[in-house]
Amino acid sequence: MMSLESLYQELILDHSKRPKGKGLAEATGRSALSHQRNPICGDEVTLQVRLNDDGNAIRDITWDGAGCSISQASASMLVALVDEEREISGEAMSVADARALVEKFREALRSRGSIPLDEETFGDAAALSGVSKYTARVKCAMLAWVALEDTLARA
Repeated sequence: MMSLESLYQELILDHSKRPKGKGLAEATGRSALSHQRNPICGDEVTLQVRLNDDGNAIRDITWDGAGCSISQASASMLVALVDEEREISGEAMSVADARALVEKFREALRSRGSIPLDEETFGDAAALSGVSKYTARVKCAMLAWVALEDTLARA
């Protein structure tokens, strides 16, 4: 039987090999772009968010990037989480909810393993909980989430 850690590793590898939302969309309407780079390892993520007309919800989110499996999987997992909200509730994720997710994600990753990511809240991204034990890898996992925070501040 596969351990939970092995399942999480498989999930991270799957997202890095078959990323969700990869490929930047055409910038139309109310949108913002953020490029984040980890100078230590060279990981890069460019994230684009398009908001609905009133600017209160995420209409579309896409990304592009290069780097380790953690940074690329994290971007894919973030997009999947935002898209899943629309599929489940029929409504786009609000900007306020997205900001709250980024804060909870940051808190968990900085906890050095003491705060696990809740699977119900974070979906596949909960697989990144183990990264918090490796400080050098936290920034890799945070790149897309910091880019989301930046785009929401600018849009």
